[in-house]
Amino acid sequence: MATRDEMSRSFGSAAGVYDAGRPEYPAEAVAWMLEPVRGGVRPRVADVGAGTGKLTRVLTESGAAPVAIDPDPAMLEQLRQAVPGVPTFVGTGEKLPLPDGSVDAVVFGQAWHWVEPAAASAEVGRVLRPQGVLGLIWNLRDNRVAWVAEMTAIMHGSAAEIMMAGPGPEVRAPFEQPEQRSWDWPRPMTRARLWDMVHSRSYIITAAPAERERIDRELEVVFDRIGAVGDAVIELPYRTTAFRAARP
Repeated sequence: MATRDEMSRSFGSAAGVYDAGRPEYPAEAVAWMLEPVRGGVRPRVADVGAGTGKLTRVLTESGAAPVAIDPDPAMLEQLRQAVPGVPTFVGTGEKLPLPDGSVDAVVFGQAWHWVEPAAASAEVGRVLRPQGVLGLIWNLRDNRVAWVAEMTAIMHGSAAEIMMAGPGPEVRAPFEQPEQRSWDWPRPMTRARLWDMVHSRSYIITAAPAERERIDRELEVVFDRIGAVGDAVIELPYRTTAFRAARP
């Protein structure tokens, strides 16, 4: 089994599949994270762990001025194609390539579970302006639905799913306990898109061939049973959970 660090840096080898298979972020959830720094201005936002730009796109559409940061150059190359003109930098949550007090918000989409909380919290605090916001957001399949829970059991729970099933994200000084809010919504999916979603997961990208074959074989049965056949569209239920905490 791959290490945590190997999983966290595995996505570049499947950047195209990741971009096709992963859902967008609800605009209202992103707006809620940035609400404290709006104030009638265009906030400068660092999107950390930006990947292929799923969150960057929504930030741009919301009127923010994002910069995208990711440890994987292959993911950033995909992002530059999807969101032209956004500045991109190689970096991590623990080592941000930004000056002190240079951004209004720092957001992590599907990414905080990969960081070391104390180091990342301190580094975010360094680059934020006073009263700036740390925002964390996850799109997770809604395992309260039986067939979705069956899918998750076959694929194994992700690091994010395991964290969110427990006490949730750990945020350290200079931030206090963040506010939290969730949104439930359905994502229309064909069988092809379901496969993209499956094959974009770090556990599966890094799994041995025999394990990937087992996962695919068992998921074929589930997809047939729920009617995800050919070009038929099914609704995959998601729950988006966001957190925000202001820098004192």
